[in-house]
Amino acid sequence: MKAMAKAEIPSPEELMKIDNFLCFAIYSANHAFTRVYKPLLDDLDLTYPQYLVMVVLWEKDDQTVGSLGDKLFLESSTLTPMLKRLEAMGYISRVRDRADERQVRVRLTETGRALKEKAGTVPCGIIEATGMEPAQIGRLKEEIAALRASLLR
Repeated sequence: MKAMAKAEIPSPEELMKIDNFLCFAIYSANHAFTRVYKPLLDDLDLTYPQYLVMVVLWEKDDQTVGSLGDKLFLESSTLTPMLKRLEAMGYISRVRDRADERQVRVRLTETGRALKEKAGTVPCGIIEATGMEPAQIGRLKEEIAALRASLLR
């Protein structure tokens, strides 16, 4: 990691202003995203975390709970109640892995697969709401992913 020159470091007084907190900028942007996603996902009867589970399953069906948790940065204790709700909605099924009964596999149902078409308008709605070009969004996403990776080290 490159060290900053002393002149580049703002004063403690400046650092303690909420507008200078990177974490607050990301936190408040997350809230703004939630407000934009809500009406789009209400049409699907999904919460944002449920939508993310479905997106991961649409990318690759038949995954373990652990694999889903790894991809979504969620603990199984958070994921399991959400999966139970998605199962009750008829979008997924959960079954014990025959080879390793400690593992629970999550699979899309026909209803869950069919929901993908209806959800196809959501990403375009989000891109439009940002007012950004897709290339800008891609660069920003890469920077945020790199930040997350640095923080998780």
